[in-house]
Amino acid sequence: MEDSEIRITARRLLEKLGAGGLSLDAVAREGGVAVADVEAVFPHRDDLLTALVVDAYNESAAAMERADRAAHDSGASAGARLLAVTRALRQWSFANPAEFSLIYGSPVPGYHAPQDTVPPASRTPAVLAAIVRSALEAGELAPPRRAVPGPPLLLPAAVELFGGVPEAPFSDIVERGIVLWSSLIGLLVFQVFSRTHDSVRDQSAFFDFAVAVAAEGIGLVVPVGEGTG
Repeated sequence: MEDSEIRITARRLLEKLGAGGLSLDAVAREGGVAVADVEAVFPHRDDLLTALVVDAYNESAAAMERADRAAHDSGASAGARLLAVTRALRQWSFANPAEFSLIYGSPVPGYHAPQDTVPPASRTPAVLAAIVRSALEAGELAPPRRAVPGPPLLLPAAVELFGGVPEAPFSDIVERGIVLWSSLIGLLVFQVFSRTHDSVRDQSAFFDFAVAVAAEGIGLVVPVGEGTG
């Protein structure tokens, strides 16, 4: 089997068995080949899982990047760009629930993601950071009503991804951006795994509303009510 055929087969098995049930033997059976053919490309299960994790991060981030380019090229505000990219991630997540679960669901027993997954995983927060940075430079952010207490709560990598720590009153914008990012992923977990279906009538409209509420934490206005996806 070729690399691409193995990945396609493995993604099909993710839907049937979940990541915990994925094995090279299962992929070989599903593909109708000897397990040695699969091992020739992916010697261990973890190698295959890593490839699927990298693919999932790259595909979901690419969807966000395409949405941001389109919104930016149309002259959209930073708030509208944020809504566009979060909607794009939501659309990808619902279209690919098994892959979403792989990267944002429960950890796979016995699997520890290597450093190879870090750059792809960083693309999602990088899209959000670029929008926040653009909003800051364009004067579209309202100053926060309270600052993060104490010393900075950031690791150097987070500061580097954002491009440095802004001056006051926006010196804690990176921390606030991480809150926005984690709120987005948590919201998607709730929606993809049907945690809000017993309490919310319109899932798409609620998603937009929740993104707008989360964006208030960084002082950004998101134009909800302009069509839902």
